[in-house]
Amino acid sequence: MHPELLHAVQLHAAAQYPRECCGLVVAVGEQQRYLPCDNVAGDPSEAFRISPEQYAEAEDTGEIIAIVHSHPDATSQPSPRDLAMCEASGLPWHILSWPEGDLRTLTPTGHTPLLGRPFVHGAWDCWQVCADWYQREWGLSFPSYAREEGWWEHADGPSLYEQAYAAAGFHQVSEPQRGDLIVMAIGRTAHPNHAGIYLGNDPGLPEESSEVYGAGPFLLHHLLGRPSELIVFGGPWLERTRLVLRHESATTDS
Repeated sequence: MHPELLHAVQLHAAAQYPRECCGLVVAVGEQQRYLPCDNVAGDPSEAFRISPEQYAEAEDTGEIIAIVHSHPDATSQPSPRDLAMCEASGLPWHILSWPEGDLRTLTPTGHTPLLGRPFVHGAWDCWQVCADWYQREWGLSFPSYAREEGWWEHADGPSLYEQAYAAAGFHQVSEPQRGDLIVMAIGRTAHPNHAGIYLGNDPGLPEESSEVYGAGPFLLHHLLGRPSELIVFGGPWLERTRLVLRHESATTDS
């Protein structure tokens, strides 16, 4: 980061302390500018969120080339959410510890392992590991579905899986085959709130080792509070199943 940009970020971090500051680095012609943004997160001392309106205004100013935020009274070590959201944004992230003053830069890798990723709702969660499997195995891309944590608890609220699957190219089937989306109800929930990829008797995953013990069939999923993993699909998981969904891209021998 250029010294003048770093100085602007430091001033912003100091002014917002003990809240997390956040902002954007924008390229305007051959120059780079730091645009401070308002932190509209629910708890700005623990997290940050840039409003969509300010993000759009920055895009009108120039090309957004990096996202910046501070860690008040903490190191610049990225949190699991930082890692997940950096990957999702596709942009470098600059993290400034304050008042310590250490700056760390994260660069998105463009490839997050399907197994072992920490759970971060809205970024690395059950739907995202399924979407990433479809992208890597079948080349499918899905929209970025907005989802608020706890949506499944409200009976009068949207049932996201049930309402979105048809428009996303899925239809219900009775018996699963490899590549089907298994939608389940986990815990005390008003709506089906969990999903995984049915892999049949072949637990192999692309581009990574995937050892699992026991006989199939297998399921790739990502449960709240656990890293993404392979499990044997049966028993209580079958009891929790509410929908078996097949994408229109699937073939009978997928």
